[in-house]
Amino acid sequence: QVLRQFVRHDSDTVNSLVLERSMNRVQLLGRVGQDPIMRQVEGKNPVTIFSLATNEMWRTGDSEVGQGALLLLCTLGDVSQKTTWHRISVFRPGLRDVTYQYVRKGSRIFVEGKIDYGEYTDKNNVRRQATTIIADNVIFLSDGSVREKV
Repeated sequence: QVLRQFVRHDSDTVNSLVLERSMNRVQLLGRVGQDPIMRQVEGKNPVTIFSLATNEMWRTGDSEVGQGALLLLCTLGDVSQKTTWHRISVFRPGLRDVTYQYVRKGSRIFVEGKIDYGEYTDKNNVRRQATTIIADNVIFLSDGSVREKV
């Protein structure tokens, strides 16, 4: 029954409006790349903005080694890593202010929100595209000064 809420149902008539649910949800866990800044454009609410780095790690060159009935996976390769930077914007008044006050470069945080694709015009009057995470929840996991064991 829950699945039905997300599935589009066929209609007998072509012109009838068919409503369906969809989801735009992002969860990120990473480290802050810069101290947050607060911006306010005339006539609009202020926003706290910061960058967040997430990392992926994997090994290359895995090989299988057989020993009788036991099959082992030996990791013989090099470790590779990819860092992705995310632009985080916080609009909610209470969360915006707390994030601006307490989040610092190097802090480890968890962010929940939605992804937003937008356009803007840069200083050179060139249209650019920007991907932003609009945060509606930020959980502080460290102050950035404590080095955590991995």
